[in-house]
Amino acid sequence: MFNVGDKVVYPMHGAGVIESIEEKEILGEKKRYYIMRIPIGDMKVMIPMNNVSEIGLRQVVDEKEIDHVMDILKNHQKDNTANWNRRYRANLDKMKSGDIYEIADVVRNLMLRDQEKGLSTGEKKMLENAKQILISELVLAKELKQEEAFKLLENIISEKDASF
Repeated sequence: MFNVGDKVVYPMHGAGVIESIEEKEILGEKKRYYIMRIPIGDMKVMIPMNNVSEIGLRQVVDEKEIDHVMDILKNHQKDNTANWNRRYRANLDKMKSGDIYEIADVVRNLMLRDQEKGLSTGEKKMLENAKQILISELVLAKELKQEEAFKLLENIISEKDASF
């Protein structure tokens, strides 16, 4: 169970803060919902409280875990899956997991592939989505502004570029 004010991550959407807990009637059925505001894109999401474990809602990571995420992003290990479809599905599964380490892995792999060979339209969209999810958690975990988190990610990308 989460409380109002908790910083949480909603897989495939990003990190946000629970603003309230409300009871709503939808299709004749009353349910309790977490009302979560995601700062990036200023999106508001209703999450049914009875589905939290299936959805994968989790707490935002702490500073130590963010350091591990940065290490993952700096690692130059490449995903050598040549088949676009297989690679896309594997990355999508990682993103659906909501695990910040898996999302960092997707961001790193797609950034490296983009630098080397370029990305398909679908993978470009996936990279942007993965970056937004990662940045939204950086914003809340490190208490940064969105621009600062984006710049932090860009600096890591630049460090990669310098090492090629």
